[in-house]
Amino acid sequence: MARRSIMSDGLKYEIAKELGFYDTIVRDGDFGNVSSRNCGYMVRKAIEMAERSLMQK
Repeated sequence: MARRSIMSDGLKYEIAKELGFYDTIVRDGDFGNVSSRNCGYMVRKAIEMAERSLMQK
């Protein structure tokens, strides 16, 4: 079964840069070695960004 990504790769990379673990992704070329904790931080950051975007509208 194919998985559909909710967040674009560009957004994932941007958030990873902000959170400081982008180097892990660049070295490996994917998100496979990003810890569950860091993935959770990414989701939290994405939710914050979406909420801010909705409040500005």
